[in-house]
Amino acid sequence: MSAPPRLLMLNAFISTAGYKKLYQDLGFEVATEWSERKAISLLRKISPAVIVADFYHQADFRDRLSNLESLLAAAQSAPHTRILVFYEAAHQAVLDKVRARLRIDAALCLPVQEDQLRSTLQAWLD
Repeated sequence: MSAPPRLLMLNAFISTAGYKKLYQDLGFEVATEWSERKAISLLRKISPAVIVADFYHQADFRDRLSNLESLLAAAQSAPHTRILVFYEAAHQAVLDKVRARLRIDAALCLPVQEDQLRSTLQAWLD
């Protein structure tokens, strides 16, 4: 019997933390982090099949556009790891700029439709 696929969940929004049960129902072994730095460390240790992360932009970021650029850069060396981000519609333009430089396999606007989330992840499992 093979091990279940691993999913690394990086939460910044409380609303997306509730999807853990959905991930488990799909068969993922879920690891959760609230800090990008800790998520990068965990990414290197567990080699997840999927990373699900909350994306946001703050105008006071001096050297980057978003909260995820370091994690996304670290994940680029893992081409088989799928990356899904949740974002607020107001951050679409910044997300587009980040996507132009770093791989993001799917992005879902908040509030997320659970059926869309489920079908995205299910397609990656098949």
